[in-house]
This record gives sequence, C-alpha cells and structure tokens, in this order.
Amino acid sequence: MVRTALIYIYLAVLVSAAVVANVLTLPYDVAHPDNAVVFAYLCVAAPLLNLPQVRIEQGRLSLVGIANQAAALLLTPLDATIVGLASSISTLRRGWFPLLANAIFSASINLVGSLVATEFRVHGGLPLFGRALTLTVWSLTNIAVLVIAFRIRSGGPMRGTTLRAFTGSFYVAFAYSSLAAILVSYLLDGSVIGYLLATIVFVLALALTDTIAGRRVRRVLESELSDADRHLFHSRAVEGVVHNLRNHMATAVGYLKEIDPRRLDPVDRDAVETATAAANDAVTVLRTLSQGATPRVSYATEAVDLNGLASRALDMARPRARSKEVELGLKESPDEVKVRADPLLLREVITNLLNNAIDAAPQKGRVDLRIGRRGNGSPYLSVADNGPGVADDNRHHLFEPHFTTKESGTGLGLFMSYGVVREHQGQLIYEGSRRGAVFTVTLPPFAG
Repeated sequence: MVRTALIYIYLAVLVSAAVVANVLTLPYDVAHPDNAVVFAYLCVAAPLLNLPQVRIEQGRLSLVGIANQAAALLLTPLDATIVGLASSISTLRRGWFPLLANAIFSASINLVGSLVATEFRVHGGLPLFGRALTLTVWSLTNIAVLVIAFRIRSGGPMRGTTLRAFTGSFYVAFAYSSLAAILVSYLLDGSVIGYLLATIVFVLALALTDTIAGRRVRRVLESELSDADRHLFHSRAVEGVVHNLRNHMATAVGYLKEIDPRRLDPVDRDAVETATAAANDAVTVLRTLSQGATPRVSYATEAVDLNGLASRALDMARPRARSKEVELGLKESPDEVKVRADPLLLREVITNLLNNAIDAAPQKGRVDLRIGRRGNGSPYLSVADNGPGVADDNRHHLFEPHFTTKESGTGLGLFMSYGVVREHQGQLIYEGSRRGAVFTVTLPPFAG
C-alpha cells in the first residue's frame, strides 16, 4: 500500500511539473507555432510505433522512442508533450494504469527534451550539435524517470535497480532510436518526399524489430526444447537405473527375510539384522529417487490460489533470508490466480527457487517473488535476485541433476522442480542475465 501511494505521488509530481513548465513556456509556443502537418504526423506515428513490442532481458522494447525524440527535436514544448501523451494510447490493452503511467512518463520526457531544443534553435532550425545534445538529455531523463519508478515499485537499491532494468539491449535500443530520430527530424521538412522517406524509416525500423522478436522467440523455444530434452533424458536414465537396483534390492531383501535369526549365533544374527535394515533403507532411498525423477502429482480437489501458496512459501524461506540479511519482496496479483495443482509439490518448487535466490543474492541483497497473469491469461510466478546471475557456460546445465555452483549444493533442487512443473503441464524457464537470476514458472489456468 505504501509503494502504491508513493507511485501515485510520483506521477502527480511529474504531472504538476509538466503543467507548470508548459504554462511558463506558453508564450514561446504562441510565438513559434509548429507545422500542423508535422505535428499530426507524429501524433499518429507515435502510437503506431508503440504497438509492436519485443520482450528482452528486463522489460519491453518498442520503437516509440523514435517518434518521441523526433517530436522533442521538431516541436514546441506543448506540442511535444501532446505527442508523448498520444504515444501511450496503444498501451490501453495492458490496462488503465500502464496507460496513465506511460502517458505521464512520455509526456514529461518529451517536454524536457523540447525545452533543451528551444535553447539551441537558431532562426527556426536546430544544428546537429543541438540535436545530439537534446537527444542525450532526452535519453538520460528517460533513464532517470524510469529508474525512480522502478525503485519505488520494487523497493530495491537504486544501483541494483538500474543495472537490472537497463541492460545492454536497452542501451543499444536507445542509440538506434536516437540515430533514427535525427534522420527523421531532417526528413520532415514539410515536403511530400520528406514524409515518404520518414515513413520508410519507420517501416524499416518495424522490420528490424520484427526480426529481433523472431530471433528472441526462436532462441527461447530452442532453449526450452533443449531443457526439456535434457530433463527427459536424465529422468529416463535415473528411472532405468533405479528400477534395476530396486529389483536387485528386493531380491536381496526377500532372501534375508527367509533367514531365521533364531538359528544363528549372536554374531551372525546381528550381521543379518544389520544387512536387512540397510537393504530396507536402500529400497526406501531408491523409491524416493524414483519419485524425484518422475514426480507423482496428486491434484487438489479444489483450485489452488497461487497468491496464498507463494505467501506461505515466502514465510518458510524467511529464516534462511534472515541469516544473510536478504530482503524478501512479494508482489501478489490483485486478482485471485487459480491453478490446478498439487499444493505440496508446487510449494516445494517455489521454496526451492526462493532458497536458490537467497543463496545467490549478496549479503543484504534482495529477492523478489511476483505473481500475475500473462497476456494470454496464463498464471505465472517469478523469483528474481540481485546476485551475479548465471554464466553463459552454465546456462544449459541448469536443469541437469547434480549440477550446482554452490559448494554444499546437491544439484537436485532445480532438476526436481523442473520435473514437478512439467508434470503440472507448465514451464520453468530461466529469464535472467548477469545482473541477476530470474526463474519463471508458468502454469495453465484452472479450467473450472
């Protein structure tokens, strides 16, 4: 509740500052009216460029920055603010709050960029140096505004929030959109050929985004298929070995039971009893291993609330977190998230992921557990830490049995968790980077 209140206060501060700045610069807007066609063109182009979005390491990548930066270069502060508001119309499909937040963020960032541009305009034009400096300030403002928002929402340290939210892909996107915006700002000179060429730039950018999206989807699918194949291979191997050993041990136990200890001397009797106990223990261990290789899911008769399950798992992980002074964060879904599940096994999966995240986080680090729904309605939960992440060389061994980077680890936690999630017809995937590990579990919704 406190963080929700803070984010609304933050948005209110941005709105107030934007209104005051626009009122103060109104005389400049009146004295330097913009080309109405250029203004209308960017108002239409901005929301269209915001439609295609690509999920990257942290967040989404879209092309709206090209139109917004071009607006900051070409338009007065008021008109640039309006383009920023218009650019967020396409986020309405994600809900009213994302629409509100994106509109305020984009409008404020565009306003700052346009204010800088007004200081460098000479006889209505803007030199290349002024354009470059304007876009530099626009990009820095963008980063600052979003980092503060992420910091309020997550409650994590500023440095960690910045590193996790802005990865290499984001900086490449900033550079690309800035170059495209400078090109578009020169092309929109009021001529028909200028509008045509600017449209071509936007179309080429869309094609590039589609290519990036296709490559990412293909890479994710290949990674998930590889994980599934390896897990299936190891599960079948473990099942085969366990099956054979259980048969042999059952034979040994059977023969040991046929021995009458009353006919033996005390020494032999003790030896037989010890051997029988050891054999029974071995059978129990093999049975456990067999269940671990292919977990037997016992679905609850009622739907399981993922919010409540995650909350209980978080409570179980608190003693481990306190030993390292790791801060635990929980962001529940505002709505009930019902799944068909074995609550005991699924809670064990969440606990395993939380324990791994706590172990990976630095002293006084942070681990966040988040529950929600994907765009297609599928329930999900994700566990993120601010540790070093998983090295590329180790990425493809994550779900193999006995693979671990911890000194005292068994390497079975992720392996068994992967199997449990697969038995639930869900997916367990790694979505992190070197700036922190993020493991996400997606599950089918409760059909009832």
